[in-house]
Parts: sequence; structure tokens; C-alpha cells
Amino acid sequence: MTSDRSICDLTATELARAIARGELSSREAVEAHLARIASLDTGLAAFVTVDEEGARRAAQMCDAASAPIGPLHGVPIGIKDLTDTAELATTYGSVLFRDHVPVEDDLVVARLRRAGAIIVGKTNTPEFGFGAVCTNRLRGPTRNPFNPALTSGGSSGGSAVAVAAGLVPLAHGTDFGGSVRTPASFCDVASIRPTPGRIPSPRRPLGWDMFATHGFLARGVEDLELALSVCVGGEENDPLSLGSVSDDRAIAGRPRIAVTPDFGVAPVARDVRLRFGDACEALARVADVVGGSPECGGAIETFRTLRAAHIANSYGELLSTRRAELTPTVIWNIEAGANLSAEDYLNAERRRTAIYRSFRALFGRADFLIAPAASVFPWPNEISDVTAIDGAAMETPIDYLAVTFIVSLVGFPVLTIPVRRAVNELPFGIQVIALPGCEARLFAFGRILENELGFSHRRPPL
Repeated sequence: MTSDRSICDLTATELARAIARGELSSREAVEAHLARIASLDTGLAAFVTVDEEGARRAAQMCDAASAPIGPLHGVPIGIKDLTDTAELATTYGSVLFRDHVPVEDDLVVARLRRAGAIIVGKTNTPEFGFGAVCTNRLRGPTRNPFNPALTSGGSSGGSAVAVAAGLVPLAHGTDFGGSVRTPASFCDVASIRPTPGRIPSPRRPLGWDMFATHGFLARGVEDLELALSVCVGGEENDPLSLGSVSDDRAIAGRPRIAVTPDFGVAPVARDVRLRFGDACEALARVADVVGGSPECGGAIETFRTLRAAHIANSYGELLSTRRAELTPTVIWNIEAGANLSAEDYLNAERRRTAIYRSFRALFGRADFLIAPAASVFPWPNEISDVTAIDGAAMETPIDYLAVTFIVSLVGFPVLTIPVRRAVNELPFGIQVIALPGCEARLFAFGRILENELGFSHRRPPL
């Protein structure tokens, strides 16, 4: 650890250990990562805001402490710019909030700070998180570090690139329909979308909404487990968190996995199916493959309806008062739910329930369900949406996300992990899905995939 480069190669867990042992100061860790951001982020655009002064001040407090503040003591992290940070600009990727500075941290941010993490900045996102390419009128596009001409994915693309490029070892993200999983797949990093409620969101207006969750992106499973461990725990104003339970029982014998390239309904590109097939052959070396897939008929239409209703309810007023300042993507997303009826919504919830029960039935014979983490490979930044896959037109701009949003529909936790690839191949990841509350099992299986199959991050040639 004698150079900035070597410090930036360390994982969050390794950094925390080195700082706790006195081998490295918090200030050294922060300065190394700030220098790397200064060197690379002009071209990558992973951050909307970098808080050099605040990060240095926090590092000084960590170094002055008589003992580690918490498990992430002195570790630099990024927070997605959809999530409030006290006294640090939070724009939600929108010019409407260019000068917005919250007075209070979101609970997940408060818990990260309490664990000793140092926030170096806010990572880029499409406006309000709506968009396949991580860009907005403030910053972007956030470029894929493996090929800067290509997208990093939406909507946690800034966090994925920040981690992949070594700008921070760990970053926060949010996931509604695949927003930590798709960028993770595109940028060769790991991610966790936990069971809804495991990380509370007490200020969420729709308290029983299980679509949107906080999550994390890192270069390895150990860091994801560490980050989640300091953020879980019930909060009385989040009803989902009060019913959230953890099942950390170990799996006896070889894990049983079911595999599906598309849940029977999701559009998935041929080249993705080929890479997924190769990954499944490798998985068979460490797990027993069982047959079957959940019955997901109507899942795409169900998600479209429920998502549109939620967005129209949350952002409809902006459309009527600030329409001229919104991007076309945001306008489309809000208008999609404008004419839905209560019957439309409840019929979608009925279909959602049937799909959930089919998932539960599958897990009666499987410990994990494996699926691709993206339906396509990264495309050029100049193309705003995926309008077709293998020549087949998508009915809406969100349909290419079906392979991830079907899992959001039922609320099961998902670990995304990169698979092995040739030097000239683009990154690609798989989703490892478990029963609600079984994040510990996900992490245990993820470590097997890293250690025995080499399913792990490889730093881009920057």
C-alpha cells in the first residue's frame, strides 16, 4: 500500500481492515480515491458531485477517533444521486433540483455514516432514475469503463462505473426494475438487491411498495455482505421492514439450482443466451441443476401497469407544472399511467400474486434460481433506448428489462455476479435469486462462485 493505485485496488473490506490495524489512515484512503476520481472521472462521468472538503473532514474525524467508528471506518463510498444526503447536493438527476441540498440524510445514508463510511460524492443517474442510458442534463453520459463508447446502464450506472474503475470500492444504488443489476452486468461488478424492507425506507410515500429497494455495488461478494450488514434493521415508519426476517440457515450438501434464460416470457438476445448457457455449464460443477421455471405468463403487462401507476402517482404533479423542463423519457414514464383505472391496477395485483406463488412453488425443489442479469449487452451511448432485440421490436421502452423486473415483481432478493469471460468479451452477469430473507445464503453461494468458478470482477484497462 505504497501508491495511490494499490490503495484503490483494495476492496472495502480490505481497506477497513488496513485502517483498523493502523496500516493506512482514513485520510490516505480518501486522498487516493479523490486523486483517482480527478484523474479519470472527467472522461467517465460517474459522479454528479464530488465532496472533497466533506470527505477530508470526515477522514480527519475518523483518524482522530480512539477506536474504529464502525465496520466501514474510513472507507470511501459513493451514494446514488436519487438518495438524500444532508448538506450535500442531491439532484435526482434533474435540473429542477440542481441546487437542492437536503437538511437530513436518508436512513440508509445515516446508517452508512454511523458505520464509519466516508461519502466522497453522489453518483450519476438518469433523471429521477428513468432511462436506459445513465445521462441527464447535468452530467453524462456515464461511460462504460470497458468501452467508453458504450452505456454503463441505468439507473445506477454511476455507481457501477465508480466501483469498476476503482473510484470507490463500494457504492450505494437503488433498484426498481433492475437498476443495480443491469449496470452491474454491464460493468463487471457484483450487486445486491435485498428483500424489500431489509433496508428500511421510512420516508417512502407508498409504505407497502416493494418495487423500489436500496442496494449496493462492489467488486466482490464480501463487500456487499458488509455493506448490507450495517444497513439492515426494522424502522417503525417502514411497514415492510417490520415484517422482514433473515434466514441464515446453511444449505445442506450441494446447492440445488433451477436455471432460466428468460422466465418463459422475457425478450433476451441470442448472444446473451449463449453466454448464459456457458455460465450454466460452469455452475453445474458446483451445484445440482433441477428442472423447471416459475410460470410468468402476463408478467410483462403486470409490471408495466403497476410501475406506470406508481410513477403517475408520484410524479404527476411535476408533469402538469414543470413539463417543459422534463426530458422526453420522464414525460413518457409519467404519461404511461395517466389513464389507468382501479380495475387495471387490481387485476395486475391479482396476476402478480399468482406469479409470486409460482416462484414459491419452484423454491420447494431449488435453493436458487439463476437467470441472466441483462437481456442485451451494452449499446452505444447515443442510443437512448432498446427498441428491438434481434430484430424483434419492443412494445415499450422498458420491456428489455423484463429479465430483471420479473424478480422485482415478486420481491425476492437477488445477487448479481459477473461470470468468467475472455479478454475480448464484454462483461456479463447472472442473477442468483433466493427466497425472501435469504441474503446470507446468497452471499455464501456467491463466495463459492467467486472462489471455485472464478466468477469475479476484473478491473478495466484504464
